[in-house]
Amino acid sequence: MANNSNLGAAKAAKNDEFYTQYADIQKEVNAYLEYNPDTFRDKTVLLPCDDPEWSNFTRFFAQNFERLGLKRLISTSYAVESKKYKDYEPTLFETESPLFDVDKTRIKGKIFELTRDTNGNGRIDIDDLEWHYLEGDGDFRSPEVCELRDEADIIVTNPPFSLFREFIAWIMDGKKQFLILGNMNAIHYKEVFPLIQSNQIWSGIGFNLSMVYKAAYKNILEANQKFVRSKGYDPDDNYIKVPGVCWYTNLDHGRRHEPLKLMSMRDNLKYSKHKEIRENGYPKYANYDAIDVCYTDSIPDDYEGVMGVPDSFLGKYCPEQFEIIGMGSGEFCKGLGAIPYNMILSGVALQKMNDLRPNYGAVFLIDSNGMPKLPYSRLIIRKKQQQ
Repeated sequence: MANNSNLGAAKAAKNDEFYTQYADIQKEVNAYLEYNPDTFRDKTVLLPCDDPEWSNFTRFFAQNFERLGLKRLISTSYAVESKKYKDYEPTLFETESPLFDVDKTRIKGKIFELTRDTNGNGRIDIDDLEWHYLEGDGDFRSPEVCELRDEADIIVTNPPFSLFREFIAWIMDGKKQFLILGNMNAIHYKEVFPLIQSNQIWSGIGFNLSMVYKAAYKNILEANQKFVRSKGYDPDDNYIKVPGVCWYTNLDHGRRHEPLKLMSMRDNLKYSKHKEIRENGYPKYANYDAIDVCYTDSIPDDYEGVMGVPDSFLGKYCPEQFEIIGMGSGEFCKGLGAIPYNMILSGVALQKMNDLRPNYGAVFLIDSNGMPKLPYSRLIIRKKQQQ
């Protein structure tokens, strides 16, 4: 993933403390409401992996409780001492509460709930949140948070990127609807791709985004600081740009059913805005019966065979138009029947491919000099077959 130094810094600091901006949550949720205004109506929404005092997820859903028609909002936090990042000061919200316990606050998770108008002002909003300490540390895998999961209808959060595999498995085990943020590279995880391929999960409205987060460490990259300032945030307040961020969901939305507007192969070869397509066309892989399409907008709408397309295709994927039949690299490529490169190449060409160190079965091209060329990660698709 390009420009991932901030994610690297997060790993070096051993934390996943990224706080999503209110406007990003609002933009994504509103798109589902445009498709179905009742998406959240009469639903219990759980926000795990949250810090309710700081989280814009809690703020958004609490402030829009009545507009969304929620039945119940639950938000849970992870205990400070159980986090990898422990630079923490309790908020006035917590310390001024009669429930505050200086010992519990560092070792116990917290739960915030919103169901009713507690202050009698005639509306249900963030001022009506009620909270108490959990019995445990608030880990989403703990029995008490699993119980909350089982009570919920929809799970919404920004889980720690380092625990994304486990979090997806936790959601699927509970058979819940969800809307969560993750890294674009997550589509390559063995725990995630089969769910995408079988249309059990899909991309949200926002896909492959460069998002501005509030982080737990200083933004020290000049180019990153410039981007953050261009979006109206001050990097001195620990705002950072994180590229390759995606919403993942199993909630339906309108864009998911909008077919890509594409040209025929003949028109692409003649009129494509991409010089590479006009000059090189659609080369075939050396070890798999499919053509390579290096740009999503250059997919030919009249090609009936198999195609390798960029990962970014997933953000435009319409299941009524195409089907995903595999992935062109890693373990998933084995099931495609791609021929291992050492059965095709020899000599210098084989040595070059060995130097590239592809995973077993990666699809590859042969250039004009007879040398192997390994395209960047590819999803393997074909036009939807008529039943």
